[in-house]
Amino acid sequence: MRRLHQVSAAEQVAAHLRQEIFCGTWSTRLPGVHALADELGSNHHTVLAALRLLEKDRLLTPQGHGRARRIRLPRGHKVYRPLRVAILDYEKEAPETIEGYTVDVKHLLMEAGCTVFSAQYTLMELDMNVQRVARLVKRTPADAWIVCAASREVLEWFIAQGIPAFAWYGRRQGLPIAGVGPKKLEAAVAATRRLIELGHRRIVLLVRKERRVPQPGQLERAFLDELAAHGIRPGPYNLPEWKESVEGFHARLEALFRVTPPTALIVDEAPFFFATMQFLMERRLRVPQDVSLVCTDNDRVFAWSKPAVAHIHWETGPVVRRIVRWVNNVSCGRRDVRQTMTPAKFVEGGTIGPPPVQAA
Repeated sequence: MRRLHQVSAAEQVAAHLRQEIFCGTWSTRLPGVHALADELGSNHHTVLAALRLLEKDRLLTPQGHGRARRIRLPRGHKVYRPLRVAILDYEKEAPETIEGYTVDVKHLLMEAGCTVFSAQYTLMELDMNVQRVARLVKRTPADAWIVCAASREVLEWFIAQGIPAFAWYGRRQGLPIAGVGPKKLEAAVAATRRLIELGHRRIVLLVRKERRVPQPGQLERAFLDELAAHGIRPGPYNLPEWKESVEGFHARLEALFRVTPPTALIVDEAPFFFATMQFLMERRLRVPQDVSLVCTDNDRVFAWSKPAVAHIHWETGPVVRRIVRWVNNVSCGRRDVRQTMTPAKFVEGGTIGPPPVQAA
């Protein structure tokens, strides 16, 4: 009987890296040891030992101390089939407002040989209507779809059709579809709890329709539960409806401040946050002296704000890497429906404070 061969940690890492190389995750050079160790969650000594195994197999060529190792694929090896990747955006954005990590995703996929483009229409232009989405997808030549902030119904349609699709945010929980997004629930609860500790009782959360209908999402339910846990009876006032348009958003703000104005607003997405700031400024309402403001989004503009904006922060690098990894897996013919959550935290900035004395 042959002796059992116990695979070392370095051999496991080497096997994983070998598979990723053959799938085209990296085309010409490997990232550095420490970058690989961070991405794999492994000790850098283990990664270094794995790289030396691949060098021994002549799959990698060292370039000297501090330089990236060059990949040497076997003669005639076909790495993978470059894909046509369509991005189904949530709404149209001006080029100067597109998030940096959205640009990173497109750049890395094109660098890997993929053709990447935005679909002709956005989910908002299609009214999140499944039939209209279906018609768009059927007339769009694409091998894989990245679907941004979609409703559950839209994601279920992609799953039912067997179309390779990735849920970039959206209501994907519990569905057999690959996806990624920040783990904002605990951070949102922390923000709500902090506002209550400061003395706020009239707290309003402003989110898009698909986060309220047909029922509140996980974050929204957690917000309402946190209010109830502190003796604040939650209702439509705390999670109001509004027509999703510029006019509808401002009409909701007008209605909120007409009779019983909130002392704290938690606003989803940076564009709504800045629109709210403008609304308050025009009415000479000070932040945070008259109204406390929290954004559940993570916007690069916040780094330039003074006082600092109270918001939910997460690192975007893991989001970018997860999307690129999924496209590589699809191009290799591997099934990938794993969903990952990026850790997020509540950053208490200078836009929150105690409620006005007369409202406390």
